[in-house]
Amino acid sequence: MNLSDSQTGGPALRRVSAMEAVLTHLRGAIERGEYAIGDKLPSEAELCRSLEISRPVLREALRALQTMGLTVSKTGKGTFVVANTVEDPTFGDYAASDLLEVRRHVEIPVAGYAAMRRTPENLDHLAHLLDRMERETDTTAWVAMDTLFHIAVAEASRNPVFRRVIEEIRDALARQSAFLNELGGRREQSNREHRAIVEALIDGSEHDAVEAMSHHLDRVENTLTDIVRSARTDTPTEGGPEA
Repeated sequence: MNLSDSQTGGPALRRVSAMEAVLTHLRGAIERGEYAIGDKLPSEAELCRSLEISRPVLREALRALQTMGLTVSKTGKGTFVVANTVEDPTFGDYAASDLLEVRRHVEIPVAGYAAMRRTPENLDHLAHLLDRMERETDTTAWVAMDTLFHIAVAEASRNPVFRRVIEEIRDALARQSAFLNELGGRREQSNREHRAIVEALIDGSEHDAVEAMSHHLDRVENTLTDIVRSARTDTPTEGGPEA
């Protein structure tokens, strides 16, 4: 079985990364009971050989399974199944539902304050950051800038407490961003949503900034929900991995 090249079905056929194809395969096997709760997954060497994939790709998929709460990895012992359904992914120290709840209560009003209080320097920094994000093709680099973008919006609110709150969840934001981009193809859509936020700040419109940030977080939640609920039963077909 070769999972290095695959596509997903749906309204529009989308190329997926090799990691997503491997994750789909392993998650499906767990959900179908091929690996029961308490079972140990085959070794990395066995999985790489049977799926015809590289070790880095497999390790990314195994990390995603753990984020979803389906497995735990024990040093020197292997990876074990601990659940057969995805409930609430965990990003660092925080559950996805808790993280989103806090983001809604903090980042939406922060965007409104930023629209009223931003300085020319704030706007220059955000515009420069957004331009870099829209040109960036490397997911890791983009994720790092995504986190910086949200910190910069908080900084534009001119309230250091808001910035401190966003910095406190910085690692979780980065993990969530990487997860959604790898499994939900969020990068281009996120860029458009970020652009709308910056345009509202430039216009100095509290209402538009609040609406733009609300829409952004709605899309984050929807994508996360799609990933959590998805049975991922699409059969891989010919195609290339997503760049």
